[in-house]
Amino acid sequence: MQKLSDIIVNERPKTDLSTHDFYYDLPEELIAQSPSPERDGCRLMVLDREKKSVEHKIFSDIIDYLNPEDILVVNSSKVIPARLLGVSEKTGSPMELLLLRAGDGGEWETLVRPGKRAKIGARFNFSDLLFAEVTDILEGGNRRVKFEYGKERFATVYEVLDAVGNMPLPPYITKKLENKSDYQTVYAKEEGSAAAPTAGLHFTDTLIEKIKKKGVGYAELTLHVGLGTFRPVKVEKIEEHLMHGEYFHIDDATAEEINRRRANGGRVIAVGTTSCRVLESVTDEDGTVHAVSGETGIFIYPGYKFRAVDALITNFHLPESTLIMLVSALAGKDFVMGAYKEAVEERYRFFSFGDAMFIV
Repeated sequence: MQKLSDIIVNERPKTDLSTHDFYYDLPEELIAQSPSPERDGCRLMVLDREKKSVEHKIFSDIIDYLNPEDILVVNSSKVIPARLLGVSEKTGSPMELLLLRAGDGGEWETLVRPGKRAKIGARFNFSDLLFAEVTDILEGGNRRVKFEYGKERFATVYEVLDAVGNMPLPPYITKKLENKSDYQTVYAKEEGSAAAPTAGLHFTDTLIEKIKKKGVGYAELTLHVGLGTFRPVKVEKIEEHLMHGEYFHIDDATAEEINRRRANGGRVIAVGTTSCRVLESVTDEDGTVHAVSGETGIFIYPGYKFRAVDALITNFHLPESTLIMLVSALAGKDFVMGAYKEAVEERYRFFSFGDAMFIV
């Protein structure tokens, strides 16, 4: 397995586009607060880049747009119940921790609120099952904490998180999540994400089996989604935005199958922007995908030249976000922003629990 440094990654292209060029008006009532009753029953907007056409479908119709030579590439990272609500052992005051990434020796990088109470040595109690101590204050204000829990009762920290943690829903979702599995893809395997790769939420086991029976390839990679993906772009010139690294890995079998399908004329279809970012990080100038493990901070916006991804399944993203910029890089800014305007007019549901888009 190669190192990421061995792969040639595109430098950021020069652009005159500003962050505000990716703004659109969205009525608050179109922000989905809960998932569709049926995962694959949500709406699907199909964007044809060549024809510059837009079609309105149901997500389960996506199978009609897939060819037997194609391959779907999904992110099988599993969301952990990373939002912890507890109290300070010293004062009894409420504290909130959001787990961002696991480190060495059982320590985690976290976001702590309120931060002023999270000095080095401060301890927090979560339902008397999990305890945390601040061991370091990191650049930017995040805290590194070490957890303690009853190992005679819980084999791993993930088991105790299942008992006391909450799913880390985005702030625009204000409705309580009734079932943790609603914010998890059906193929989620490896714990580590602080947010769901939401494009994959629309797939069901049945739909995946139908797609496979059609001859379409299916492959999994892993990118543990952090908050960096969703960090607001606060600079006017988008190329100055800092993307934070996220851990990923793609194995030999996945890379080989993608390369084989592409060589036979099939399309590489990324399920979600996270899968897209991994694929573009591990593909060389010749279009060959490599098995790699590491961190990627790739930032894709208009002007970027795609090497791996031919089509993309994605959700509708926040205005002025890095994600709408990535989608615009693939389909063209004017086409995408026009499609978003049409989606608002057609009353599509937006963001994590919302409807889907397929760019072909």
